[in-house]
Amino acid sequence: MELFEEIRREYEFGVGTIKGVAKKLGIHRRMVRQAVANAVPPMRKRPERKRPRLEGVVPFINAILEADRKAPRKQRHTSHRIYQRIGSELPDQSVGESSVRRYVGRRKREMGFVVNETFVPQSYSWGQEAQIDWYEASVDLAGERQTVQVFCMRSMGSGGAFHRAYPRATQQAFLEGHELAFAYFSGVFRVLRYDNLASAVKKILRGYRREETERFIAFRSHWKFQAEFCTPGEGHEKGGVEGEAGYFRRNHWVPVPSAQDLADLNAQLLQGCRDDEARRIGSRPQTVGEGIRIEHDHLLSLADEGFSLAEESFPTVDSKGCVRVRTNFYSVPVKPRAVVHAKVLPAYVEVWHEGRCVARHERSYRLQQQVLDLEHYLEVLERKPGALAGSKPLEQWRQQGRWPSSYDRFWQELMVRHGRQSGTREMIELVQLGRQHGYAKLDEALNQALELGCSDTAAVQHLMSRDQLDRAVAPRLEVLSLMAYERPLPSVANYDHLLGQEVC
Repeated sequence: MELFEEIRREYEFGVGTIKGVAKKLGIHRRMVRQAVANAVPPMRKRPERKRPRLEGVVPFINAILEADRKAPRKQRHTSHRIYQRIGSELPDQSVGESSVRRYVGRRKREMGFVVNETFVPQSYSWGQEAQIDWYEASVDLAGERQTVQVFCMRSMGSGGAFHRAYPRATQQAFLEGHELAFAYFSGVFRVLRYDNLASAVKKILRGYRREETERFIAFRSHWKFQAEFCTPGEGHEKGGVEGEAGYFRRNHWVPVPSAQDLADLNAQLLQGCRDDEARRIGSRPQTVGEGIRIEHDHLLSLADEGFSLAEESFPTVDSKGCVRVRTNFYSVPVKPRAVVHAKVLPAYVEVWHEGRCVARHERSYRLQQQVLDLEHYLEVLERKPGALAGSKPLEQWRQQGRWPSSYDRFWQELMVRHGRQSGTREMIELVQLGRQHGYAKLDEALNQALELGCSDTAAVQHLMSRDQLDRAVAPRLEVLSLMAYERPLPSVANYDHLLGQEVC
């Protein structure tokens, strides 16, 4: 554009001839004629580059793309996969991957595989709609890299979002994520939009009709919201939560976060949600946090009580003191053949018997696992002390760090002093004291006893309860304050005359 302006100026006020301008500026006379005719440069034609190496593989690529017409959408060839097949099936053809990628992209557009759609911008009323989705993320939990499933609910009115991580995207986690998100927003949205998640949708029917799961229907009825589901494969219908997942991942999952456990991770995610309340989305006049506060008055009120999230069953205790819940076995301190009430929650499995919770285990998402607690076998081990050393509950306590090396050293001292059976029984008694008074006190007492060279159970009991034996010392009284109570001693002289009289 600047060159055309210089040409026109030189032609009008300078040399004045086409030949003279071309010679002075060192350009072709054709360009001078174009500039004189029009101040705007004409569009330049992109020459079609010849690619002789690509021509040899074009029939092969076209055949692959034609076959992809009958393949599922997610199982069609990518440009990179086609390039790999060229290298393995046509080794005599040498062609660059960039050339293959450009040709495949143009050919897919011609065949209708890639459709550039036009999307209509939407506006949302306060408290009207929120969108729900799951996404995966990696985290270092206790120093080990793991993949977690993250529940996300995004308000379309305020732009606020709630994120929470779970080991698996189960139905219990799905429903619990809703309730925690409702508490975060302090209300319930009138419409929630979803993908066709298995936790909510049992079967996709014609059009927008869905056969929903019974628990989701009950949950929706409890919280009084309306559910809408996207067209299969059309994720753009809930683009708000899709974009939110990308934004949150880039800003709060990079670098990969570290946490001690899921509770610690979710505390970090909650803080990230609150930090995002300070940002401003696009040209909105208010920040996300201000929008959340405005939206609060337009949401449905929270229910007085939450929905029962637990998946319930009534298993029977087997001969190993365990109940089968889903595919795993969990220990319980209940006699065999008793029927108990098991409740499966997103993070825990609770077992109830006779109206009280008798066991609570961290939920295992692996298959055919035994989750055992040594406390549940202490009464049996008192009768069978020889079974303690090789027991699986003890092995799991060691793996969890609940049986430190000080326990083994003191146990060994007890067996040397009292024999294998009696020494093991006394160790079991100490573990029961730990269950009663706390294992931190037991750890401290055992370490002190070992430092003192003592291997007596009574001494450990004394060390655990010595803080209860301390008595407050009475305050000392000043002698001067006691003088107010001083009285003269009584006289007994009047009784002396009785000493000389005879007793009748």
